[in-house]
Amino acid sequence: MTDLPRRAAARTARLAALPLGFAGRSAVGMGRRIGGAPAETVMSDVQQRTAEQLFRTLGDLKGGAMKVGQALSILESVLPEDIAAPYRTQLTRLQDAAPPMSSRAVRNVLAGELGTDWRSQLVELEEEPAAAASIGQVHRGRWHDGREVAVKVQYPGAGEALLSDLRQIGRLARTFGSLVPGLDIKPLVAELRDRVAEELDYRLEAQAQSAFAEAFRDDPQFVVPDVVAGTDLVLVTEWMDSPGSLARLIDHGTQEERDHYGDLYVRFLFEGPARTGMLHADPHPGNFRVVPRPDGSPGRLGVVDYGAVARLPEHGLPETMGSLIRIALDGDYADVLEGLRREGFVKPNMRIDPDELRDYLGPFVEPAVPDAFAFSRAWMRGQFQRIQDPRQPGSLLALKLNLPPSYLLIHRVWLGSIGVLCQLESRLPFREILEESMPGFGDA
Repeated sequence: MTDLPRRAAARTARLAALPLGFAGRSAVGMGRRIGGAPAETVMSDVQQRTAEQLFRTLGDLKGGAMKVGQALSILESVLPEDIAAPYRTQLTRLQDAAPPMSSRAVRNVLAGELGTDWRSQLVELEEEPAAAASIGQVHRGRWHDGREVAVKVQYPGAGEALLSDLRQIGRLARTFGSLVPGLDIKPLVAELRDRVAEELDYRLEAQAQSAFAEAFRDDPQFVVPDVVAGTDLVLVTEWMDSPGSLARLIDHGTQEERDHYGDLYVRFLFEGPARTGMLHADPHPGNFRVVPRPDGSPGRLGVVDYGAVARLPEHGLPETMGSLIRIALDGDYADVLEGLRREGFVKPNMRIDPDELRDYLGPFVEPAVPDAFAFSRAWMRGQFQRIQDPRQPGSLLALKLNLPPSYLLIHRVWLGSIGVLCQLESRLPFREILEESMPGFGDA
């Protein structure tokens, strides 16, 4: 992990070779087809091996590519089922794990950050990481006062590597474009680049996590681990026992678990801003953990990773957001249009027909119409295909709308969280949750 220029060059070479690897596997598949294998078997095999190679490339890159992969994994529900199925397992793995760095590199970082006597503070440290993600990995350990702790160690040179990966990630755009026509990852990469400095600063993350831990202390539904110690490159927090994350429920959770934890997931994203003035801005399922109760009753939701947060100047989500959703439910799209103009979503000189706005936004507010709404991949795919099809009423309206900078992270979290609910296939009293937790919705 120390020879960054050589490793960055190697990463670039692997990225450049990736399309050739796909072509090579297609050639193998063609050979098997000529040899008599059924076409469906050959295609499934090619897609599976393509997904595995894509994961290895993204995981090995760790930084920018890993973060793009995590962001895209949240939205895999927009893929047609026959394409998504072979990739789903690999995309889920991106939410929860990455290849780890060496034990020697971990010890070097700890010595540099906590001092050469770091073992007097961290008296035990498991060699194998419990989790590894985009810019750091987590080890289980024991603090000198006896507490079980999670030790988050940043990869050496993560900042330089992350920026290098983000510069090179455009080479994968063609691959993702072939999976989801119309998907443009450039804005996603640009936004991730803007967040790099904050996510690399573990002291800033420690401040955010401490605020959330205090706000949710002794909460009956949520668990936020306390911060024990923090430096620029090391963050030590209390350990949270959990059998897995929402990513595991997406794979094999019961419907009861999907509904229960989907409900808590949405409520946390709404309640966090109200209690702390910050929005947890990294909604991928690996950051949300199942925390069982001793009596076997439905568990609590544990939330980790506060490197990406949106600091909201009004100490909460904008009330206008909730009120406009409520007004849209009431069908007054002329009023919705005026509200969008005031917030900067529609430029002053842009002419938009309220009926056109109804055609475009109406299906998006559908989850808040019934007493309970069943989120699903099929619903998500339908919405995505609808706005991509210029023949559909209102589909071209997206070209006329503007996203104000103050809503950029809120929009990303909202879209990402809906994607997670569709992956979980949760059935939720969504309108009730909005009534109770979303500012402005109940007052409109």
